[in-house]
Amino acid sequence: MASATRASFFSRDRIVAPPGWSRWLVPPAALSIHLSVGAAYSWSVFKKPLEGALDISGTLSALPFTIGIVVLGLSAAIFGTWVDRNGPRMAMFAAMCCFCGGWLVGAAGLALGQYWLVLLGYGVIGGIGWGIGYISPVSTLIKWFPDKPGMATGLAIMGFGGGALIASPWSTAMLNAFGTDTAGIAKTFLVHGVVYAVFMSLGWLLIRVPRADWKPQGWNPPPVVEGSIVTGGQVSANNAIKTPQFWLLWVVLCFNVTAGIGILEKASPIYQDYFPAAGAAAGALAAAAAGYVAMLSLGNMLGRIGWSSLSDVIGRKNAYRLYLGVGALLYLTITLMSNSNKIVFLVATIVILSFYGAGFATVPAYLRDLFGTFQVGAIHGRLLTAWSAAGILGPIIVNSIADHQAAAGKDGPALYTLSFSIMIALLVTALVCNELIRPVSSKWHEPEPDRSTAAVEEVHR
Repeated sequence: MASATRASFFSRDRIVAPPGWSRWLVPPAALSIHLSVGAAYSWSVFKKPLEGALDISGTLSALPFTIGIVVLGLSAAIFGTWVDRNGPRMAMFAAMCCFCGGWLVGAAGLALGQYWLVLLGYGVIGGIGWGIGYISPVSTLIKWFPDKPGMATGLAIMGFGGGALIASPWSTAMLNAFGTDTAGIAKTFLVHGVVYAVFMSLGWLLIRVPRADWKPQGWNPPPVVEGSIVTGGQVSANNAIKTPQFWLLWVVLCFNVTAGIGILEKASPIYQDYFPAAGAAAGALAAAAAGYVAMLSLGNMLGRIGWSSLSDVIGRKNAYRLYLGVGALLYLTITLMSNSNKIVFLVATIVILSFYGAGFATVPAYLRDLFGTFQVGAIHGRLLTAWSAAGILGPIIVNSIADHQAAAGKDGPALYTLSFSIMIALLVTALVCNELIRPVSSKWHEPEPDRSTAAVEEVHR
């Protein structure tokens, strides 16, 4: 009896919204999940303490984050169809268990002096929580906001970008209070796991899905424009990955993420290397660097809602022209100017991070345009393997080149000149791929009767 009760509580049928239920309650539910798992972006705050406490290199201290991002993409791909089938409440609950459990396992690893447990907890278990949590509300939001898909997904996904805005100063404060030895870092991890479990519970308790026949009052689907990338049909996840459009968008997302994540993962050390005189003491410099991480997080967060909402007006393809083309020019600016102007450096990197976040927030709507809403959650999950690849490329490019340059006797901005030049090349390549995206051929569309039958089977399977 208890098992059946639990199953009914987490089932999709249990969370179908009644008539009159406000769709504007969905974004806060999604935000509670994304703000929590978005704490991943504050990892750079832990890098220096871990390097000192465990006597490890910058590349090794980045490994929990790198593993987490890889597992995020893989788990999103593996569990994408499961999330679509079982609904957002079950997915959000599973995400909470994995994400918060990862912090607790990591805390145990630090307390025991076993770094492999940090990799297992924060990277593997926590990474599964990141992946499931990230995709769990996306298809639900698109169904609730068919009239504003870019804005809707931006509202929620901005939480993932803004998570570090909260977590970075909060983690820094706890490290200052508990200490930066392994015991102090372990206590910080423990507090994160407990507090986030409470906060994420708000999301899976509140979330609802629309009825099958629901649509916004007064809204009707716009007619399909000839030659537009917006599809008139629906494409399954299995067919989507057979199209060139999927793989072109995969490269676009991968390289846009690589260009942003390389800065974000190493943000605190980069700031301290560029502007070592920013504080009179080591503590002041660390605090200034933590403030810089928070500023990047703010740019990341605002870019997700601002630029993705703009994509509803200018179109997804034009939006990515902005993210990739202007992003390459900004990277060129900071490469050429080095640390000669702090304001230019700050503005350029914050805008780069806003484009990074915008790419994440805009891509679900881009997928909706190309492939329809039939299995957009599962398609989104598969596309996030691009994030996994970028999670390896970005940190490895920036950290390994910086370590190599430091070993050669270089310091300051010279540590990053080569890696930033590589980012420019990647963004230009992604810009070309975006230009090559065309409407999806009708041969990949699902037949109307079959799609309806499949959708019923998918929900009740």
